[in-house]
Amino acid sequence: MNIREYLKEHKLLCDGAFGTWFSEKLFTGQSHVDAVSAENTGEIPEKANLSAPELVKEIHKEYIEAGAKLIRTNTFASNTAALACTKAEQKENIRAAVRLAGEAIEESGKEVFLAGDIGPVTGGFSQEAGRQRAKDEYSRMVRTFLEEGIDILVFETFSDYDLLMEVLEEELLSGNASKKDDIFVIMQFSVNQHGYTAAGISARRIMEELSDCRLVDAIGFNCGVGPGHMCQILEGLTLPQGKFITALPNASYPKIQKNRVVFLENQEYFSEKMTDMSDLGVDILGGCCGTNPSYIRKTLETVDWKQRPGRPKYIQKRHERKETVKNSAFYAAGQAGCGMGNRTDGKLLAVEIAPPFHADDEKIMDASHYLKAHGADVVTFPDSPSGRTRADSVMTGIKAAQSTGLCVMPHICCRDKNAIAIRAQLLGGYLNGIRNLLVVTGDPIPSMMRGDIRSVFNFDSVGLMKIIQEMNAEEFAGDPIVYGGALNHNRRNLDVEIGRMRKKMEAGASFFLTQPAFTKEEAKRLREVKEAVPEARILCGIMPLISRKNAVFIRNEMAGIQVTEKIVERYREDMSRAEGEEVGVSIAREMIELTREFVDGYYFSIPFNRVYLLEQIFVE
Repeated sequence: MNIREYLKEHKLLCDGAFGTWFSEKLFTGQSHVDAVSAENTGEIPEKANLSAPELVKEIHKEYIEAGAKLIRTNTFASNTAALACTKAEQKENIRAAVRLAGEAIEESGKEVFLAGDIGPVTGGFSQEAGRQRAKDEYSRMVRTFLEEGIDILVFETFSDYDLLMEVLEEELLSGNASKKDDIFVIMQFSVNQHGYTAAGISARRIMEELSDCRLVDAIGFNCGVGPGHMCQILEGLTLPQGKFITALPNASYPKIQKNRVVFLENQEYFSEKMTDMSDLGVDILGGCCGTNPSYIRKTLETVDWKQRPGRPKYIQKRHERKETVKNSAFYAAGQAGCGMGNRTDGKLLAVEIAPPFHADDEKIMDASHYLKAHGADVVTFPDSPSGRTRADSVMTGIKAAQSTGLCVMPHICCRDKNAIAIRAQLLGGYLNGIRNLLVVTGDPIPSMMRGDIRSVFNFDSVGLMKIIQEMNAEEFAGDPIVYGGALNHNRRNLDVEIGRMRKKMEAGASFFLTQPAFTKEEAKRLREVKEAVPEARILCGIMPLISRKNAVFIRNEMAGIQVTEKIVERYREDMSRAEGEEVGVSIAREMIELTREFVDGYYFSIPFNRVYLLEQIFVE
């Protein structure tokens, strides 16, 4: 059979969850296969391809007998990281999975489609090396499936698609003969109840951006939500005419019972919702976590499997994406050239105030009132820099704004919160007037604390920007958040940093704050960046070091900031406080003159919140 031809006339029933049904059978002893043979599978069902092959085949057969017309290989996590194996062992595992699924189909005597299943390779995505490792894993899995004669590929439970597009481009379109026409590609994403992936991409955007992609034949969703929420998400979308649509929800939302993850037994409700999704225009239906063969059997009985031409008329209206506008106080201040901006040729002036380590807000409020009185354009608050706890940046910014009327810009990093917590923080900040953010990946946890405190890093700064970009288009369309990113002009390979800037701009970043600069060489590199990306709005980092001790500390302790020996030598050991500050002021003025011609503003990070130094720096 050809799956494309089949789908022209019929809707397609997929199997249910392999992993949760595998675990359930082992725990309850429901398998007809001797469970002893599966003792070494651990928590990874994919290991059973080699350690308990008869159990794997039994599960495939059960789904086929229940009515599944498409089954997926037991390879969702058949990557070297999850299996803790070599590349050769990984290939052996995948080949075994294909063989077992093929035997199950042959022994059933039924015509069933077989798809090679690929799930996300987790961890390390914030670093280029980790991204390349994941890409290599996906490429190796795709090649192995193709070598085994698989002509349907399912990528499921993903949160983003950029990396997958690269893999498919190389594996299916490169070379003299394209393989794409012979391969049917299904791409499925996991979204939450609000229709967002963990990377912050909305279901609407997925449908819009993949609707014209020649690399993908079917688009849809699996896991993440139960059938009710998945149906609601699909109801709010315009389903593209040129693609097949898939829906494989979880049985329900899981709960922990006696140290086990369990799902509701709700086959009747599940099948009713699958019927509703079929009526919306979904072409391929099946189940994810918690769905066993009984769910598939009930869905087979309930859904009308005859294909209907086109999509239902009531979901044909294209949802117009609202354009965001830059109407924040930050931009207004820069355009008006108000406050201290008058002394910097109308350039934007951002000043950082470090939130306290304790519950005493006296110093930060004094600094905030000072900056308000002296006309700073925006005041920024870092998010526990260096992985050491300070007062929350958003809450501190809200307090400063409400007490002084300042335009504030909290920093938000990816280290400490997952997507749920970050979205909650963004919503809470927005409700309290936060309209400007600096988005950074974040410093790692100090090594001596890693045994007790774990970093999160669900995504890097670009991923977080995508979340805000989507929220601007949906929740905040009338008054969007304006956000920018960090620029490390000291990166050894400046082209890599420029590439990162462009990715951030694609994700909605409209300005960049640089690391502190101290030398002519750094000014030259900043000029190169501005010339390469002239549309980028760049605020040059200025840090007026206030003593030799301060300069030595920053030189040796702060990654990414280059304090040269010549800078340190400008400070004497026996300098008074006033003398040390005077040197810092002089260096700051020099950097302003070196960069005045091409930067769009300045970002001051003054040690110990000594914001009064700004008057000396900008003295007329």
